[in-house]
Amino acid sequence: MRHPTLRASLLAATTLAGLAVPTAASASDSAFADCSGPIRPASVMRIEACDTPSRIIDKAANIVPREGQINWQRKEVTTFTHFGMDTFTNREWGSGAEDEDTFAPKSLDVDQWMRAYKAAGAKQAMFTVKHHDGFVLYPTRYSNHSVIASPWWVRTSGCGSADAAKAARARAEAARGSDPSAYWQVRAAGCENKQGDILAQYVAAARRAGLKVGIYISPADGAELPHAWHREWVKQVVAKHDAGKPLSIEEQATYDDRDRDPSGQGRYGSGSAIAPRTIPTLVKNDDRAKAVAKGKLPSFKFATDEYNAYYLNQLYELFTQYGPIDELWLDGANPWSGEGITEKYDFTAWFDLIHKLSPNTVVFGGPQGIRWIGNENGVARETEWSVTPATAEPRSYHNEWLLPEGASVADIGSRAKLTAPAAKYLQWFPGEADVSLRPGWFFHPDQKPKTPSQLVGLYDQSVGRNASLLLNIPPAADGKVASEDVNALTSFGRAIRETYSRNLLAGARPTKAAHALTDTRLGTSWQGGSLDLNGPTTFDRIRLGQDITRGQHVEGFNVEAWNGSAWSTLVTGTTIGYSRILALPAPVTASRIRVAVTQARATPYITTLGLYRTSAPR
Repeated sequence: MRHPTLRASLLAATTLAGLAVPTAASASDSAFADCSGPIRPASVMRIEACDTPSRIIDKAANIVPREGQINWQRKEVTTFTHFGMDTFTNREWGSGAEDEDTFAPKSLDVDQWMRAYKAAGAKQAMFTVKHHDGFVLYPTRYSNHSVIASPWWVRTSGCGSADAAKAARARAEAARGSDPSAYWQVRAAGCENKQGDILAQYVAAARRAGLKVGIYISPADGAELPHAWHREWVKQVVAKHDAGKPLSIEEQATYDDRDRDPSGQGRYGSGSAIAPRTIPTLVKNDDRAKAVAKGKLPSFKFATDEYNAYYLNQLYELFTQYGPIDELWLDGANPWSGEGITEKYDFTAWFDLIHKLSPNTVVFGGPQGIRWIGNENGVARETEWSVTPATAEPRSYHNEWLLPEGASVADIGSRAKLTAPAAKYLQWFPGEADVSLRPGWFFHPDQKPKTPSQLVGLYDQSVGRNASLLLNIPPAADGKVASEDVNALTSFGRAIRETYSRNLLAGARPTKAAHALTDTRLGTSWQGGSLDLNGPTTFDRIRLGQDITRGQHVEGFNVEAWNGSAWSTLVTGTTIGYSRILALPAPVTASRIRVAVTQARATPYITTLGLYRTSAPR
């Protein structure tokens, strides 16, 4: 059964609502098995066998975001920072067998990074703390393949403790094969670089700049590949190379570092036993021991293998030492599975630990978190739903693989997809559109950044299509964002600010309706009527938004203008969601305007209507 057509343009009374965000219930709280009780708003719901198609759509209309998801959506633009071992090897993909001496920034100006990000209009900055090579950019207790083992960690020139520091580091190097905390044990042996903990520098700089903080920590870890397997694989890669066959990106990195073993303990895909593990797993001389014993720091029990315990321990370090973390980005990369090494990621344990440590953190691929938009071009669908189906309980696996047809399917959440047999759950799962400023994710001197006009177009196709823009801005090996990148970002950010600094709907009548549509609150909304503008008004951009605290309801709409004798349609669209930006082919002058909702899953609550003139980048 389809809902009756709803038209916001009908001359109904304007309705304003001050709304509280509904409490998001978990799937296990669902009590609708009889398929006849009331449907209460929740962030996830199970589809019952007795649910009719119309009831499933009613459930979808009552899926609402968690508080953390609302805060995430309102940031609109997050910058991604890929800076690590690959910055210094000039590669996109590392092997995990790199010599830590390769990572040697001459300087680091993290505050300059934040100025560049702010100039682009970002509200959040996300740091790649460990890429697939496994090199860790903070002093972790659980891996020697980290900044502590790099010359970056010490400054022996002019340091009176230089000899003691060198001796301590030599002991750590000798013990690294048997003790993953060997370098951590000597972190304070003397001559420490005050900027050595790069993640700490990043987090502090972001907060000084007023930016929220996100962290990406790759589940894949080349440093932890088993040594015996790796040596055999190296032989195969060398033979393939010598036969003149092309190498994959993983194979090329392995070939480049073919004379070295992986830098870790061989825990990845090792087949270690599932056993009881305590997180945090305290190491020798662990500085947290007293706090854990006294309950000042929490501890958790999991049954998992060695590698998953390693990853859980690093998650614990991140949240307890560098939090609050607003977004945690983890993908499901398992890049060596085709070569015979696969690690079975314990997503349920990971999600459980994250939720216990920081319940409002949104997790990329996590339950009621955020999802990959389906491409790395920064482009969302023209019909972009935040309510999507899942094939299993969202806490059970990386949710990208629980989307019935994957993250790249053209139709992500229509009625047909929600009511298809593969759909077992519904959840609020909005899209994040990731793209890099340069062709690569890491900085390469021979590449050029996108132009400001290209960036404006990406903003329109991501933020303007009910998604968030995740824009990667890679610093160079000199520790700074390149000047040409800064110029492009500054011009882009200025164009967005100038375009949207003045809403031409301001001053329209009815005054109460115009105020509801032009304030920044989600809870004030408009449900009908035309608006008389403040005289003939010329605009070429329209921005719409729904009150997503009530869900995402609009399936079709028109924006219409009064031409003096009749209403004419300026633009037609499908979904709105948090934000929909519509660029008109040419400026339009009108004195009255209205929004006609032609199809919806439930009552639409329009909370934003903006009319703007484009300010071109300069």
